[in-house]
Amino acid sequence: MVETGKILIAFFSHSGNTRRAAEDIAARVKGDLFEIKTVADYPSDYSSTTKVARKELLDGLRPALTETVANVAAYDTVIIGFPNWWGTMPMAVFSFLEAHDFSGKKLLPFCSHGGGGLGRSVRDIRALVPRATVRDALALQDYDGRGAGDAIAEWLSVCGVRCGDR
Repeated sequence: MVETGKILIAFFSHSGNTRRAAEDIAARVKGDLFEIKTVADYPSDYSSTTKVARKELLDGLRPALTETVANVAAYDTVIIGFPNWWGTMPMAVFSFLEAHDFSGKKLLPFCSHGGGGLGRSVRDIRALVPRATVRDALALQDYDGRGAGDAIAEWLSVCGVRCGDR
């Protein structure tokens, strides 16, 4: 295994699927969890949320975040999770990536989705953080907390992340 040093698991979740996956990953790698939250809440219903998300994407908006990671330099590996919204990450994740210096960091993206896979999210991440090493990404379809454990364990292993006591 490759030594991954201190690990941050940053995630954005609207429905809770990505949150559950992030919590699962954090428990496996003994990493620190950070939730990416916007100042303005998204609507609670799916249809309204998709309309807001589409407008943010088309207008290239970067929603304001409630906080940033004060000590991102302390982490060697950043696992970043998000749902696939309109073929990429929610614009809040764009805000998060642009707010931090990930130079020299290993970034491991994962997404939850209902059929769209990773879309263009990995390409977008590489464009936003060109001085980071973006590793293989994981797409979790219809993640509900069950049945994804093997996929998560395999992905972490392929990316060289040690699970268990750190």
